[in-house]
Amino acid sequence: MKSQRFQGDCGQVGGIEVIPFGFLTFVIAMLVIANAWAVIDADLSTTSAAREAVRAFVEAPDEESAQIRAESAVQQAFQGQGRSTGATSLSISYTGSRGWSRCSRVTVTVHHPVHAIRVPLIGGFGHGFDVVASQSEIIDPFRSGLPGDAQC
Repeated sequence: MKSQRFQGDCGQVGGIEVIPFGFLTFVIAMLVIANAWAVIDADLSTTSAAREAVRAFVEAPDEESAQIRAESAVQQAFQGQGRSTGATSLSISYTGSRGWSRCSRVTVTVHHPVHAIRVPLIGGFGHGFDVVASQSEIIDPFRSGLPGDAQC
């Protein structure tokens, strides 16, 4: 009796050429998930930095030291979460025309760039977009040390 073991295509494994495609799809999906998490993490860090900066700004004794304290608060917030502040920018604006005075609403906006592609253990490539967070507070109308009356 003759063996039919190696004749024809009966024992061929079908679909083995799809394994590299499946692996490539898995790697791309993991990069997309890692980048989505990087955006969420950057948003949380930026919101925290803006909140700390506006609090430091409105509690400062004068406008000059307020700017310095706000910038320091942003740096400390990002460093506390393991992020670099190299390309981060901070802008401060007042609502109304009174400037630094009682009852003025101060808005602090923090811009932090997120890389287009971030590969774990290698780093990020390209500039994707900026994550922006704004927080606002009113300079306390009843605090001591500020000139003028509370008119809010």
